[in-house]
Amino acid sequence: MGSEGADVTSQVADLNKYGQALNNCESVEEIVSLSLEAVSLLFGFPYTTFVEVRDGDLRVVHSTYPAVSAGDEPLAVAYEAYESGETTVRSGEAAGEDADGVGAALAVPATIASDVVAIIVTRSVENREFGDDVVRPMEILSTHAATAIGNIRSRERLERARRDLEKRKEMVEMYDRLLRHDLGNDLQVIAAFSEEIAETVEGEPGDYAERVHRTAEGAMDLIRRVGDLVSTLERQDEPKPRSLSKILSAVIADTRDRYETLTVAYDPEEFDVRVFGGDLLDSVFTNVLTNAAVHNAGEVHVRVRPVEASEDRVTVSISDDGGGIPDDVTDTLFEMGVKGEDSEGTGFGLGFAKALTESYGGDIGVTESERGGADFRITLDRV
Repeated sequence: MGSEGADVTSQVADLNKYGQALNNCESVEEIVSLSLEAVSLLFGFPYTTFVEVRDGDLRVVHSTYPAVSAGDEPLAVAYEAYESGETTVRSGEAAGEDADGVGAALAVPATIASDVVAIIVTRSVENREFGDDVVRPMEILSTHAATAIGNIRSRERLERARRDLEKRKEMVEMYDRLLRHDLGNDLQVIAAFSEEIAETVEGEPGDYAERVHRTAEGAMDLIRRVGDLVSTLERQDEPKPRSLSKILSAVIADTRDRYETLTVAYDPEEFDVRVFGGDLLDSVFTNVLTNAAVHNAGEVHVRVRPVEASEDRVTVSISDDGGGIPDDVTDTLFEMGVKGEDSEGTGFGLGFAKALTESYGGDIGVTESERGGADFRITLDRV
C-alpha cells in the first residue's frame, strides 16, 4: 500500500475514533469542541465555524475564524448550505472573504434524515477548490456530529417530559387525596342515607332518593377510577428501547378480536424500528383504537401507518373513516375527564394516553383524516 492509501486508512480510523468520542458527549458544547479539534488536526485548516440550527434559527456556537464570533449571525455560505441541505463550496472571489486572506470556504450541513441540525464551515487560506479528499471526510465528520446532537436533544426531550410528568403527578395526587378523603367520605354518607330513605319511603320521594343513591355510587366509582389512574402513573417505569412493530402487532390483534366491526389495515414491516417507551406503551395505542371502535356506529375502517420518520423520531398515524371528533370537544379532547355528550365512557382514556406518551418524551395529537374521520398522530423517540 502506497503512502496515499496509508494516509486515507489513517484518516478513516481517526474519523471513527472522533465519531465514538462524539457519541459520548454530554452537551452540544462538547460536540462543538471535538468537531473543531478534528477539523484542525485531520485537515490542518486554521479557520472553522460551528453553527447550530434549532427550529430554523442559525446560531454560531464557536468559531476560530476572526471575522465570526459565538452568538454572531453566520455568513452567507452557511445559509446556502442550510437552505440547500447540501455541501457548499465557494472559492476565490466567490467565497466573498478575500480581504481576510481566505481563498476558499466549505460549508457542510450536519443532517438527521432531512433535518439540518448544524453546519460546519471551514476555510482555507489557499486559493484552491476543496477536493473529494476533504469534502467526503468532512461530510462523515458532520454525520457523526449530527448523530451526537440528535442523541443529546432526545435526552433533553425525555428529561423535560419527566419533569412535566412529575409536576402532573403531584397535581393529580393532590386531587386524588381531596377526592378520596374529602369528597369520597361525603359521598359515602350521601349514598348510605339515600339508600336508607329509598328503602323506607314509597312513591315519588323514594324514587328521588333512589336516583340520589345511584348518582352517589357512580361518583364514588369515578373516584376509584381516578385513584387507579394515579396508582398506574406512579408505577410507570423509565422509558426503555422497545420494538414498535411488536407492540403494534399485539395491540391490533387484540383489538380485532374484541371488536368485530373494526377493520385495521397495517403492515408490521413499516414499523421495524425501536422506540423509547415504558411497560404501558401498548395502552396508548389500545386507547386510540378502542376510541375508534366504540365512538362510531357500524363498521369502521382504520389504517395504521408511519407518516413521518427521521433518525430520532417516528410518528404513527391511526386514521379511520368514522364520524370524526365532535366540535365541542376538539380543543379539550386530551384533557382528563373530557368526553362528548353521547359518550358513555369516563373521558380519561385519551387523557391517560397523552400523559403516558409525554412521559416517554413523545406527543399525541389529532386531525381530521382524509376519509372524514379522526386521524391520531402519535410521535415517539427512536432508539
